[in-house]
Amino acid sequence: MIQLSGMPFQQGDMWSSGSIERMIIQRMIEDTVVYSYQSIGELSFEVNLRRNIMLSAKAMNQSQVRFEIFANSRCNPQYWQLTSTGGFLLRHGVKPSDAIRDIYMNSSQYAFECATAKVIIYYHAVLNVLGESLFNQFFQNIYLYGWHTDLDIGKNVTYTTHSLPGDVVYFENPDFDPQTPYWRGENAVVLEDGTFFGHGLGIKTVEQMIHELNQARKPGAIQSAYLTNIVARPSFNHLEKLSMSQLGH
Repeated sequence: MIQLSGMPFQQGDMWSSGSIERMIIQRMIEDTVVYSYQSIGELSFEVNLRRNIMLSAKAMNQSQVRFEIFANSRCNPQYWQLTSTGGFLLRHGVKPSDAIRDIYMNSSQYAFECATAKVIIYYHAVLNVLGESLFNQFFQNIYLYGWHTDLDIGKNVTYTTHSLPGDVVYFENPDFDPQTPYWRGENAVVLEDGTFFGHGLGIKTVEQMIHELNQARKPGAIQSAYLTNIVARPSFNHLEKLSMSQLGH
C-alpha cells in the first residue's frame, strides 16, 4: 500500500502502461507493507532511482569487471588509489562522476567483491538520477570498500520478506567451504522479472543462486544456502532532498 500525505494512493495514468516504473508502483500498492511519502515527487524519485539501480546492475553484468576477494582488488590508478585493504579511494582532483563512470567504461581494469559491487551500482544509479553537477557537489570523498558507503547515500537495512525491484537482498551460505570463505553469501540486486544480479554469479533465479552457492559448501555439508529476509536500500528520502538542492545554496 502506498500513502501520499496520509492518504491511499492510486497510480492512475502517471506512468505509461508496461513501464518498469508502473510495475514497481503496482507492486508497492499490492504490498501489505505501507510505503509512506509526503509528496508525489518523493515517490517519483524513489521509483526512478530503483529503475536506475536495476539498469546499473544489468550494465555491470554485461561489463568485464571481475569478481575478486579484497586482497586481489584492481582499479584504474588514473582515478582511484588502491588501499592496502583492497578499497578504492577517489584520487584528489578527479571528478567523482568521471571515476564512477570509468568503472563501467574501462571495466576490464577493475576487480572487486560483491558488497563493493552493490555500492558501485548505487553510486552509478545516483549519478544518472542526480546528474553530474549535483553528484560532484555531494560525493567528493568516495571510498569504495565493501558496504562502507558515503554518508550521503546511506544504507537502510530492514528485515522483511517484501523486497521490491531495486532492493539488495542477501543469500546466506551457512555451510560454506572454509577454503572459499568469499562464498559465505551473496549480495544481489532484485530485478523487475524476479531474477537477481549477484556480482560473480551473474543474473539468476532464486533457485539458481542457491544452487551456485551450494556448490561452494564444505565436504559433508547438509544445510542449503537460502535467501534471507535482509533487505538493503539506499536512503531514498535523503537522496531526494539532495536532488532538490541547487548548486551554491
